[in-house]
Amino acid sequence: MRKLFITTSLLVAAASGAAAADSTKVRNFKDYLPEIHGTVRAKYEYQPQIRSGRFQVRNARFSLSGDVGRYVAYKAEIDLSDQGNIRMLDAYAQIKPASWGTLTLGQMRVPFTIDAHRSPHVQYFPNRSFIAKQVGDVRDVGLAAAYKPQGIPLVAEAGLFNGKGLTEQKEWNKAASFSAKVQAFPVKGWNVTLSMQKTRPAQTSLYMYDIGTYVELGRWHVEAEYLYKHYAGKAFSDVNAFNAFAVYSIPTRGFLNRVSILARYDMMQDHWDGVALDEATRRPLITDWGRQRVTGGVTLGIRCPIAAELRLNYEKYFYDDGSIPDPSERDKAVVELMVRF
Repeated sequence: MRKLFITTSLLVAAASGAAAADSTKVRNFKDYLPEIHGTVRAKYEYQPQIRSGRFQVRNARFSLSGDVGRYVAYKAEIDLSDQGNIRMLDAYAQIKPASWGTLTLGQMRVPFTIDAHRSPHVQYFPNRSFIAKQVGDVRDVGLAAAYKPQGIPLVAEAGLFNGKGLTEQKEWNKAASFSAKVQAFPVKGWNVTLSMQKTRPAQTSLYMYDIGTYVELGRWHVEAEYLYKHYAGKAFSDVNAFNAFAVYSIPTRGFLNRVSILARYDMMQDHWDGVALDEATRRPLITDWGRQRVTGGVTLGIRCPIAAELRLNYEKYFYDDGSIPDPSERDKAVVELMVRF
């Protein structure tokens, strides 16, 4: 808490110096007009084990963002169809006193992990990894600071949050929840990310530690990430989760601008969300059963000014004996069309 307060004070104090340095620069009025973006993801899934399929609008996101003067920015993003539900996602104001730092207050993506921090239009697979979807979900309400030192390939982020997700904003919190993330770029195309997070969705504190790396070299993108989750007071068994994948992209001409071949392996152990309890015993309930998954697929990049992709995947699941798979977490073929504007 003390470190975050000091960082906040330094960023605000730097605004006066930055203002003097930039006083000779005049920005065009158009620079302050809001930007409107959106992402639509529609898909069809088929489960051969039960011989059933379904159509879904996975996302219909719209965002409004921009600057209010030289040092203040904002963003508001809503998903009109998150599997049929409406969700408010980002809603924050941001102070940018200098090029090396920002302060963000509101509802946002928590600085944590690599894969869980990706927006839908830059995901590689139609269905997110277990780290991104079940174990390390990353949106909350709070205050975050980011620091980008000049001349050093490093980004450091940290923040204080409610620790209860997006819907429980009225409760008063006695214990602070926090998240911190550091990204280093030792050489061009190589990223190393370390992050940690503490949340308290109900009566138990959850601690998560994550390490990940990816390499982009020529037509290849190769990535691996490991997450460890610990429950205070040994309320539930610790959880290990892992995600690794590789993408090879081939540039093309005409209707398609590229063809990407993808392969992924990810796994997770039995997981508790920190909230669900057995009504009779008041003991934690398994909210996500442990499993392994192998995914293969092809992504067809459709030529357009921003982004449009046709994603074709097949997912093969492996469960331990005695597990009770969720109906949506079984072997399936997925066809998804993603359009970004």
